[in-house]
Amino acid sequence: MLPVQALRWIGISLLLLAAPALADSGGGAAPRQTFGAANYAVLGAYLAAMVAMGAWFSRREKSTDDFFLAGRRVPWWAAGLSIFGGGLSAITFMAIPAKAFQTNWAYLLTSLAPVLFIPFVVAFYIPFYRRLRVTTAYEFLERRFNLPARWFASAYFVLFQFGRMAIVLYLPAVALSTVTGLNVYACVLVMGVLATAYTAMGGIEAVIWTDVVQVVVLTGGAVLALFLVAAKVDGGFAGIVATGQSHGKFHTFNWTWDYTVAAVWVMALGSFLSAVSPNTADQSVVQRYLTTRDERAAKKAAWTSALLGIPTAFLFFFLGTALFAFYHAHPRQLPADLDRSAILPLFIMQQMPPGLSGLVIAGIFAAAMSSVDSGMNSVATAVTTDFYRRLRPHRPERRYLNVARIVTLATGAIATVVALAVARVVTQSQVKGPLDLFFEIMGLFGGSLGGLFVLGIFTRRASGAGALVGAGLSAAAVFLVKACTDVHLMLYAGIGLGVCVAAGYLASLALPAGRKDLSGLTVYTMPPESYG
Repeated sequence: MLPVQALRWIGISLLLLAAPALADSGGGAAPRQTFGAANYAVLGAYLAAMVAMGAWFSRREKSTDDFFLAGRRVPWWAAGLSIFGGGLSAITFMAIPAKAFQTNWAYLLTSLAPVLFIPFVVAFYIPFYRRLRVTTAYEFLERRFNLPARWFASAYFVLFQFGRMAIVLYLPAVALSTVTGLNVYACVLVMGVLATAYTAMGGIEAVIWTDVVQVVVLTGGAVLALFLVAAKVDGGFAGIVATGQSHGKFHTFNWTWDYTVAAVWVMALGSFLSAVSPNTADQSVVQRYLTTRDERAAKKAAWTSALLGIPTAFLFFFLGTALFAFYHAHPRQLPADLDRSAILPLFIMQQMPPGLSGLVIAGIFAAAMSSVDSGMNSVATAVTTDFYRRLRPHRPERRYLNVARIVTLATGAIATVVALAVARVVTQSQVKGPLDLFFEIMGLFGGSLGGLFVLGIFTRRASGAGALVGAGLSAAAVFLVKACTDVHLMLYAGIGLGVCVAAGYLASLALPAGRKDLSGLTVYTMPPESYG
């Protein structure tokens, strides 16, 4: 049995070591501001509270059903906030204001268009997952196709999550280090190890409830920053709007058919198709659909997450425009060599009083940790359920629970080490805009997974062998498009999805499956009654 007490000591020991490590700039850029004792106290208290929540929920983790699905007792609103928080990473918190600060609102559609896909999630996907009583989304692929399809999708998801978690840890740490003088390696280490500790202790229940707290801290910090900016700009909000309009900062729609730029159709279509994989094939999201009491609650959680994205998008884009108005009026306060992805942390450190700035910086840590904890628990769920339990089906439940905690620890350790390695070998000047990088990675890896589920749910003719051929060709096609063309990165996911579905269906005609009962496994054979 993995001793939960040991995990508590890991978190406590790291908190004791964090302060001197964080204070050392580590040979990086000279700090813009001094973080200060009050900010350290607030940040330390926040991080300690996260570990304490993990310890609290560890008392309820008696089985893998508790660890992976929280005993299906999570309120729909908490599950919805957790889905929303998992997607609202620290990259989003800093990158969207930075994008609006540097350019305009052309990327606003990336936050609004995915809402149009939620009706499909509610109508088709959630009923499948709930009625089949699966733990991972990839169990459906085995029932619909075969075991290789399940293992391919699960392994593909796990590898993608390792890369995603490393990026979510690394990019915020670099920005925080730039403006506060906090050691970039210590930032990565603190976020990675503490998120690992409370996730391994409390499972998905700790992940969801810490996400709820982190969403409140994150959005509250953004609202606070916005009103503080308005108070320091002549004319307040009217002054921000006037400055933004005079400099074209509210420009949103690029009316052109050029597929290499952020045209309206590129952003709208690309964002809609990019929403397919995260909402239907990403285990970290699907898992939250399954933690609620019944299908109706799961659907309400999905809608909650989607609708929250609309006001939040406007909040962060307007915050970026407000920051532009402030530094346009006070240009001497903007360091010439500052990477613009750190513009929001810079304002926080310059303009907010000690303690309060520490709370908002804690919000950035919170955002990173809310994405990382989701990744760790979903990877543990996939590895334990899709591989270990599938290969060792008759082990005691306690064994599966211990494996899940060990995999969580290993996942957190690997992601943290990879992020530390990236911080060592990649300089800040080598990193493209965080928002562009995030969308690019999602597009490169998302199409294949989303396409497998489209083939499984919406066709009768697709076979396991054909679906795998489609997934392989999809991945190859997207990487070739990136390497050989100037197609805008927002179209990557749609290209991958289209190639997977088209190639998979055609390959299935040449590689048909044997006769198989598809009752309850396609939209054409799904029973009308609801689960639960």
